[in-house]
Amino acid sequence: MIARVWSAQTTKELAPAYAEHVREHVLPTVRDLEGYAGAMLMNRPDASGAVEVIVITIWQSLDAIRGFAGADLESAVVSDEAKPLLTRFDRRVRHYELALKEEL
Repeated sequence: MIARVWSAQTTKELAPAYAEHVREHVLPTVRDLEGYAGAMLMNRPDASGAVEVIVITIWQSLDAIRGFAGADLESAVVSDEAKPLLTRFDRRVRHYELALKEEL
């Protein structure tokens, strides 16, 4: 299993809209892809009003990620609809092999 990790920043006001975008547009798309195994969206507000956003998607393999990201596996996939909801975002993602995953 591979975790695909991407980070961005938004505002306190736009964070709910970005979460809604992920829920309504991103998740329905990736759920249909072979090898997709789940996702997490995490927010961390700071005192300035900025919100750090971390998105982690889980995939069965790097080949499965290619079905989502294309040949350049580390290229971030950020739709034109999502860009106005973010104040900055990583252009590159990181991939981690899951060494341990506990199911509760």
